[in-house]
Amino acid sequence: MSAHGDDARLVARALGIDPSSILDLSVTLNPFAPDPAPLVERAIRSGALRRYPDDGDRARARDALACALGVAPWRVLVTNGGAEAIALVAGVIGEGWVDDPDFSLYARHLSALVRGAPRFRSDPHNPTGLLAPPSASAAVWDEAFYPLATGRWTCAPGPEPRAAPAVVVGSLTKVFGCPGLRLGYAVVPEDDGASLGCAGLAARLGAAQARWSVGTPALVVVPDLLESADLGSWCAAIARHRRELCDLLRRHGLSPRPSDANFVLVDGAADLKARLAPLGVVVRDCTSFGLPDAVRIVVPDGDGLQRLDRALA
Repeated sequence: MSAHGDDARLVARALGIDPSSILDLSVTLNPFAPDPAPLVERAIRSGALRRYPDDGDRARARDALACALGVAPWRVLVTNGGAEAIALVAGVIGEGWVDDPDFSLYARHLSALVRGAPRFRSDPHNPTGLLAPPSASAAVWDEAFYPLATGRWTCAPGPEPRAAPAVVVGSLTKVFGCPGLRLGYAVVPEDDGASLGCAGLAARLGAAQARWSVGTPALVVVPDLLESADLGSWCAAIARHRRELCDLLRRHGLSPRPSDANFVLVDGAADLKARLAPLGVVVRDCTSFGLPDAVRIVVPDGDGLQRLDRALA
């Protein structure tokens, strides 16, 4: 298996079972989001699959997302997943800094890691799942899991906005549990990057993005996805199931760390991934975070909790 995640199909092939029967607790998706398939099917029936995305498709997706985030549309770029948002921002900024452990894509896409350069930072922190304190600062905030941890889309326009101007990147893939659609975003600060030494950041990100980066079906479903969002209920359900998950893990002698996110970090469990895989349960190895002794486990729904309990037993 990989030293990352998303091994469900590999494990299923090894066990000779249907991939849908794997309990995949390695991929950090919202377990309570409704199935997006009907929205995608409607987009396909409208002909979205047979045409290139046009300016209207991009504008409607951008405007709907800007409205949800509470920012001006010119500040928003819809991207091919959160990964493209990170790559675009890192490519424009160039040199940056990452305090380990944190998500490995930041360092991968920066031209160089230079202490004192613009800092990339996840909120809640990946892999620990803890929300950053209001006093924390960064040049680029990755809010992929922020809606699921707080019940609101972003910290930026909230009651305690971050003091320093910053770029925000995010992932609709995570929030709506639709990794195949590849939907993410970048939001530039109100000063358009001047405070970060990247004046005209919105235009520079747009110019760096491939022309048809986000496919037509994905763009077409963005307004409907956002309309279906129930962040408050999802956040509450995740918090409730996270408590049950931590209780379950402790009963089996494991040590989950405190978390605000839809996942928990478990220390001293280096062999857990290999032990659970033959039982059809996949968790995330944290070697790529520099934590080879830990695993990250996504908060499952009720059925998933019961199955994990049986597998651990």
